[in-house]
Formats: sequence, C-alpha cells, structure tokens
Amino acid sequence: MNVAIVKYNAGNIRSVINALERVGITPILTDDPDQLRSADRVIFAGQGEAGTTMAYLRERGLDEVIRNLQNPVLGICIGMQILCRHSEEADTDCLGVFDADVVRFRPQRHEDKVPQMGWNQIADLRSPLFEGLRPEEYVYFVHSYYVPLCEQTIATTDYIQPYSAALHVRNFYATQFHPEKSGDVGERILRNFLQLPQS
Repeated sequence: MNVAIVKYNAGNIRSVINALERVGITPILTDDPDQLRSADRVIFAGQGEAGTTMAYLRERGLDEVIRNLQNPVLGICIGMQILCRHSEEADTDCLGVFDADVVRFRPQRHEDKVPQMGWNQIADLRSPLFEGLRPEEYVYFVHSYYVPLCEQTIATTDYIQPYSAALHVRNFYATQFHPEKSGDVGERILRNFLQLPQS
C-alpha cells in the first residue's frame, strides 16, 4: 500500500513514520502534489502552529491539493485543526474541509492546565476508524486548541469541557489525539484507517 505523509514545517513526523512501520507500512514523506494525489492513503500529521502551517501550505499550493484529495485522508493533531474552517490560533483561515472552528482552551479552575498533555479517554465512538475498540479507551493528547462538538464529531473527550476527539466527512478523517503515541489503541486506529475502503 502506498501511504503518503504530507511534508510541511511540522514537528513529530518521525513518530508517525515509526508507527506506520510497526504495522508493516513504509510511508513516503512528500510535498509533491502528484505523489499526494496518487497515494492510496494520505496522513496529514504533526505538531505545529496554525498560522505558519497555513502559510507554508498556501505558498506551495498544498492547500488546494489537500482540500481536493479523493482517497482516505487522516489528519492528526494540527492536521485535524487545519482541516477545519478557522482557528483562533493566529486568527487563521484554514482548509474548510470540516465545517467547524478551532478555539483555545479557557481554563475554568486552577487545576485546568493548558496545553492538555497526557492520556485521556475517548467516548461516543461512531466510525469504522474505531472498529474493535471498547468504550472509554485511553489515547494521548498534546494541544492547546480544540474543536467543539459538531455534526461531524465521531468521538468525544472531556477536558475543561466536552469536545471533538475525532471528526469525519466524506473521505476525510481526523483525530485531535496522537494515534502514533497511543500504544495498542492507536495502532488499531491506524490499521483501521489503512483498511478503509477507497473513495
């Protein structure tokens, strides 16, 4: 299977490559539009900042490439946020694949730390992406911004308030958490993504 990871100015890509290699996939890391379009699966992952990420994508025409991909796409962390309509981070207009906005956590109590960093449970799983998982599985999060609950939410979590742990529309799937850092649960999610039917 030909799996492409979007190359851009992001951190934490190596751990995604390592996770895919553990499930038998050797991905390519590329910003070449033709390679992204021809891949069987595309992963848009990493840790980064919305404004600089969108500037990088627009400079290279990758915003239109990603927005118009036809095969299954998995956004992870900043990848999920960039697939949304707008982010409060640097007041950034994003790709608009998901009809949702990204907002910053606003602590309500002294113990509410931002960013959220560590393990948390996901619930209300509503997608083949989570096939074989039990309710309330734990996955790993690192983020200061989140997507509120919306029509495209396919998993929820709760930190300060309930919000979207994962989204889906058409051939686009996305997780706010890091499957590549989430042990056996994350590995199962990656395997499920690789087994999704072609568009």
